[in-house]
Amino acid sequence: MNPGHVGLVALRARHTELRAQAVAAYRKHLRAEALLSALRRIADELLDELTRLFPIPEGAALAAVGGYGRGELYPHSDIDILILLERAPDAPERDRIEALIAAMWDVGLEPGHSVRTLEECRDEAAGDITVQTSLLEARRLTGSKTLFGRLQDQMHADLDPQAFFLAKRAEMQQRHARHQDTPYALEPNCKEAPGGLRDLQVLLWLARAAGLGSSWPQVARTDLLTAAEFRALRRAELAFKRLRVELHLLTGRREDRVLFDLQPQLATLYGFEPQANRLASELLMQRYYWAARVVCQMNRLLMQSLEETIFPQPPAAAQAIDEHFCVRRQRLCLVREDGFERNPALLLRVFLVMQEHPELQGMSASLLRAIWHARRLIDKQFRENPVNRHQFIQILRQPRGIVHALRDMTMLNILPRYLPVFRRIVGQMQHDLFHVYTVDQHILTVVRNLRRFTMPEHAQEYPLASQLIADLDRHWLLYIAALFHDIAKGRGGDHSALGASEVRKFAIAHSLGSEDTNLLEFLVREHLTMSQVAQKRDLSDPQVIHDFAIRVGSQRALAALYLLTVADIRGTSPKVWNAWKGKLLESLYHQTLAALGGERPDTHTILTQRKEAAAAEIRRMGLRDESRDAFWSQLDVAYFLRHDANEIAWHTRHLYHRGEGAEPVVKARVVGQNEALQILAYAPDRDDLFVTICAYFDTHGLSVQDARIHTTHQGWALDSFIVLLPDHEKDYRSHATLVEHELRDELAGAGIRRPGRRAAGMPGSRRSRAFPIMPSVTLQADENHRSWRLQVTTADRVGLLHDLAQVFARHGIDLKMAKIMTLGDRVEDIFILEGEALDLPRGQMRFERDVLDVLGGQAPRAVPEV
Repeated sequence: MNPGHVGLVALRARHTELRAQAVAAYRKHLRAEALLSALRRIADELLDELTRLFPIPEGAALAAVGGYGRGELYPHSDIDILILLERAPDAPERDRIEALIAAMWDVGLEPGHSVRTLEECRDEAAGDITVQTSLLEARRLTGSKTLFGRLQDQMHADLDPQAFFLAKRAEMQQRHARHQDTPYALEPNCKEAPGGLRDLQVLLWLARAAGLGSSWPQVARTDLLTAAEFRALRRAELAFKRLRVELHLLTGRREDRVLFDLQPQLATLYGFEPQANRLASELLMQRYYWAARVVCQMNRLLMQSLEETIFPQPPAAAQAIDEHFCVRRQRLCLVREDGFERNPALLLRVFLVMQEHPELQGMSASLLRAIWHARRLIDKQFRENPVNRHQFIQILRQPRGIVHALRDMTMLNILPRYLPVFRRIVGQMQHDLFHVYTVDQHILTVVRNLRRFTMPEHAQEYPLASQLIADLDRHWLLYIAALFHDIAKGRGGDHSALGASEVRKFAIAHSLGSEDTNLLEFLVREHLTMSQVAQKRDLSDPQVIHDFAIRVGSQRALAALYLLTVADIRGTSPKVWNAWKGKLLESLYHQTLAALGGERPDTHTILTQRKEAAAAEIRRMGLRDESRDAFWSQLDVAYFLRHDANEIAWHTRHLYHRGEGAEPVVKARVVGQNEALQILAYAPDRDDLFVTICAYFDTHGLSVQDARIHTTHQGWALDSFIVLLPDHEKDYRSHATLVEHELRDELAGAGIRRPGRRAAGMPGSRRSRAFPIMPSVTLQADENHRSWRLQVTTADRVGLLHDLAQVFARHGIDLKMAKIMTLGDRVEDIFILEGEALDLPRGQMRFERDVLDVLGGQAPRAVPEV
């Protein structure tokens, strides 16, 4: 056997043993930095042994770079090394380098290597800030001290602190943008996301460039950090280092994301216990977000301090704003350093001043530091001070800067201290499968959405909302409603009712009038109602509109609820809002507005009006009344009540001449401005028809939003669907033509196409697996016991509607209408059903059991004979 191979086997075994010992020592004491240093030493010693067996070229140097160069090596991080050469290698030298790299892999190291000359290092560092940063942290392992010393001299000579600062700041901003500029993602990256380890490293790199030190203890001895700030940073740094270590050990790979399926395991490792209304993983993540917020606070403060250090300016005269605040170099400053201690009310006044002076470029580093240190002055006495209550309301009433002020107040811990109920939901996760933000960030996003309704540049995107908010008296009340609409999440019970109680107390404490107090209480209590009615109820039913109008009570309340609802839905997740939901909400708004204006047409009146409007449109198409009436005679009253005049005219145009024995008809058209696809399917009715259509939709990734199912007096099915294309598809017009041909051919055949992607029993998203929701089924008869209302709630998956359709078909149940509501990974669907199987309790139980089986992921079963 090759002696070199024997040596590598022994080295690999020794390496594995030493790493296991280091991890065991970590498990005993839980000191992350000790583990990182131990792993670095083990790698150093192993590389020293390897270079004895596989020497680097004569005169070269081997250096650790990146995190390994800093002396930190996480359990599954790459070993970043630089082989530094005096000149380009010849063939034998390349062979020696390749042998060393191969040996590193053989002994269990995972190298990230580069081979460069001094000149190449200089050129690449000049064009790539990441390379420059990595080389600045280079640490010699073996080889030529002289050559490595020349590299260090060269890198420091080429370092321009000002250019380095601008490049690192731009790099950080780009990195933050890739992580949605928030530390509050539900699956944050503890290394790269805002508030993570990389933000701390950037500060140290810049401090080093400014000559202030290369470690936090060194930086703490300068004027850049106070003792309290140093302690806060170190606590956060140690917390994130341990978290990253645990992620690597838990997954056995380089994993820096706090994924949903890892959060419960991490909570157990950290010793968190579930509480009455909180999962252990929620408590873990709230601690994470609190630490990330501290890093974000310090990052903002220190980046500004470093900028002022690296870009020194000549002394500038202060321009007074008032007796408390002044402006220096276009940034807001305190006149007196102890201004907040002397007058704590300035902790709110400072944000008002920023709103009133949009020309300012921000707050000075000294002002940010003073706010952070004075945050504990906000106590019960502060909150009850009428001056402070008035100032808080004024912040919400300003014509500009409201969202920016609230975000700054949250980040600097002012808003959570002024509103203790808000503090409880800072970093509170939401495991409802559709919110993608923590509760506090969702709330601020809803406020941002409401603010956009007031801005002319967004009027084209939100035409109705922009019109309504412009006409709404004291529209700033909506910002209060937004702050409180989810403020009781995580307490248990009905968060809407609890939040309504909280906002009432707030309104009374802040001297709002009874009319405004009642409106706020209504908005928070009912903030889910309009969405539920629009998406779950039949808006063609006059009684539904009448009941909703009674519940709303006034046109002002209706407008305000519509605005809050749209802002709320759009603030949950980019995937939750779509044009079809927007159309449903607008339709509910307009119908309710008419009802509040005194209109309460009965079914006969609505039927007459709808037929007259449809007939007028059909005449404009050139169709004779006799042909129209012949087709309409095949349809029942329910059809006309469940479709608007335009849909009736569209159906009639394509179907009036279709007689018995004709081929199936499929027509599709684009809804709105490329917002959805409306599909008409007309074919002889059969038991598996709906199953066949759903199978086609699943195969092509079409998401059903609404289904209206009818059977003519001649036994033909007239089904209408609203569907959305997959997220990556936007060309509805070309898909309309495709659907017309393919679905028609499918209906003309007898086979049933199974879903082409994921069907029953297959897992849903990672999030739905980590935080499963209990499937629920509710079956209720209508007042006349002629139809049944089935409501199902479960995690979404491809093939779900198809599997439910199979259950309907096997039980001989006819679907009359479906309202499909998809909220991220959660579905809440309503089906109106008819069928003899539901007339007997035994049949109902079997049907509900089979529906539950499908919701739980089981394939539809055959119905046993009775």
